[in-house]
Amino acid sequence: MIIRRRLTAGVGILLATLAAGLGSALPASADETPTNASPKVELVLDVSGSMRTRDIDGQSRMTAAKQAFNEVLDAVPEQVQLGIRTLGADYPGDDRKVGCKDTKQLYPVGPLDRTEAKTAVATLAPTGWTPIGPALLGAADDLEGGDSTRRIVLISDGEDTCGPLDPCEVARDIAARGIHLVIDTLGLVPNAKIRQQLTCIAEATGGTYTAVQHTDELSGRVKQLVDRAAAPVVTPVATEGAGSCTDAPQLKPGLYTDREKFAEHRWYRVDVLPGQELRASVSVFADRAVNNDYGMLLRAVTVHGREIVRGAESGTGRTDAISSGLRYPKPEQDTDGDVKPAAETVCLQVSNSFSAPASVKTAPGMPVELTIDLVDAPDAADDAAAFGLGRGWWLLGVLVLTGLIAGLLTGWISRWRFAVWRTH
Repeated sequence: MIIRRRLTAGVGILLATLAAGLGSALPASADETPTNASPKVELVLDVSGSMRTRDIDGQSRMTAAKQAFNEVLDAVPEQVQLGIRTLGADYPGDDRKVGCKDTKQLYPVGPLDRTEAKTAVATLAPTGWTPIGPALLGAADDLEGGDSTRRIVLISDGEDTCGPLDPCEVARDIAARGIHLVIDTLGLVPNAKIRQQLTCIAEATGGTYTAVQHTDELSGRVKQLVDRAAAPVVTPVATEGAGSCTDAPQLKPGLYTDREKFAEHRWYRVDVLPGQELRASVSVFADRAVNNDYGMLLRAVTVHGREIVRGAESGTGRTDAISSGLRYPKPEQDTDGDVKPAAETVCLQVSNSFSAPASVKTAPGMPVELTIDLVDAPDAADDAAAFGLGRGWWLLGVLVLTGLIAGLLTGWISRWRFAVWRTH
């Protein structure tokens, strides 16, 4: 059974939610920062002059950002200490030296007063330069102190205009401090240079980049990142899929990263015990220019090659991530008390149909994130998975029976009409 599929121009967004949800269920890794301290998040908003542009749902980028911020502020978890920093909000002049210092903390990191924070955001108007590097340094200083997790969420519509201070190098320096600070970036313009810079900033600290073109996408993604800050950090495990199920790596519940070439098939193996349900999701990130028509497939098959269930997604326009998922419930089995039920090996195939212009490098492959989870299988009849629709047999039986009954009725009606015709 294919679960509800969701393609988001921001990446995908299915993976981020599942990864956050898995945080409390997975064993702590060596890179986690176990702490009971309140997590800290600072939203860094670009208020440069280009934010006046009206190309997001018929309104200006600044208006869309304000609307998204209001929705986010209403949904911030109580345990999260949140702050807001701006860049390019105050200096409208042409003096580069002054413009590149134009960043300030609009609302201090701490317990959130929603009304006060919304009032502060309402005063913003697109003004000046785009000093991303100085803003990141300021945000890192704002989040100093304590042992809590820290996250910066940068929302911008353009490249940094204050070189030679490279925002990528700034992000690497922040990561080198070892303070467990993650920077996530959201781009409001689907521009290759902007995407490259924001991706570099995010990857330097283990964060994510998302392209957003609509207000609901912006608010939804920021909400996810704020919620994720409140959950334990799950460090993805690097793995390498194989060309066949026989040689595939054995995966346990967790979050995994890999790289996949254009139009490649990769295989992984998961053991599913009776009474468990396998839930798997995958996101492929187009980190370079690709052709418009693309698709991806996540398929579960037996070791003998019989398909169990699949999830697929496709598109025709520019995207930064494409995601899909599947569920496979394995029913309970009656066994003797001392006999442990045997696990079924499920082979997961991840495939893509991305292509690119000849000038685009195909190596290394595109980033892949694969989430594996094993939960109790459903036992309620109202859950479609309990009927085995994912394996196809229940649906096939219904179709066969329906066809048989329809055929018998059609034949009987035809014979009856023929008999009536001969009688008259």
